Amino acid sequence: MSESHHAVFGHPVAHSLSPRIHARFSRQTGIALRFEAIDATPDTFATALEAFAAGGGDGASVTLPLKEAALALCADVSDRARRAGAVNTLVRNGEHWHGDNTDGIGLVRDLTGRHGLDLRQRRTLLLGAGGAAHGVAPALIDAGIGDLFIVNRTSDRADALVDKLGLPRRVHSRYFEDLPALGEFDLIINATSAARSSGLPTLPTSLVGARTACVDLSYGEVAIPFLAWARAAHAHHAIDGIGMLVEQAAEAFKLWHGVRPYTDEAYAALRERNALLVTAD
Repeated sequence: MSESHHAVFGHPVAHSLSPRIHARFSRQTGIALRFEAIDATPDTFATALEAFAAGGGDGASVTLPLKEAALALCADVSDRARRAGAVNTLVRNGEHWHGDNTDGIGLVRDLTGRHGLDLRQRRTLLLGAGGAAHGVAPALIDAGIGDLFIVNRTSDRADALVDKLGLPRRVHSRYFEDLPALGEFDLIINATSAARSSGLPTLPTSLVGARTACVDLSYGEVAIPFLAWARAAHAHHAIDGIGMLVEQAAEAFKLWHGVRPYTDEAYAALRERNALLVTAD
């Protein structure tokens, strides 16, 4: 059996767990693959992707900060990638790249399947309006959430995402200073990169009710501040992004190989590894 060649592109990318996840999927399914991490900035991404294709690259995952740039490098994209305005999965199709976005379905699968959440009619707060938020917002709407409030440091990005979603009676843009007046939410999702840069904005505990699920799309050290706030506010669930990471990877694997691997083993291994790293710190 010939070995397929895949990679994850991002900046930074050395910390990516994608190679570990896909190695497990490879062993589980018996599909031989080589999976590497390639560091590329928005300025060097196009050249790096071209070199990867020339070297026989069959498919790739795309992470921060390249998801929106990846969309422009595709000859065609799926409907969900078009709705998201971002691509996290590339599939080589002849001489061209097909783009897809598995982030949203990965998040919904994790929340509904692994954590048993019923997302229908949940009043939802989405913190952030970048590529990660764009990737998950359409899938959350398709899953049947109630009103969606989007808050971002710069309101123009939140406004743009609201306009893109095209549901003005159901999706709303707000400022961070509006948060104390918004009341309780059933689902709060942190899609910001705040903990990587200037820190998590101050969030009022009045946002959290008895059944609130708080979800950070990140994992590891980056997710600690938001999840600590959620627990201090007595959220019913405080969930990090490890499950979403594994589920979106399984969807990408299916796009590349036609087989969707089981995810429980990879999830358990990453959960154990993350606990060890956090404890060590």
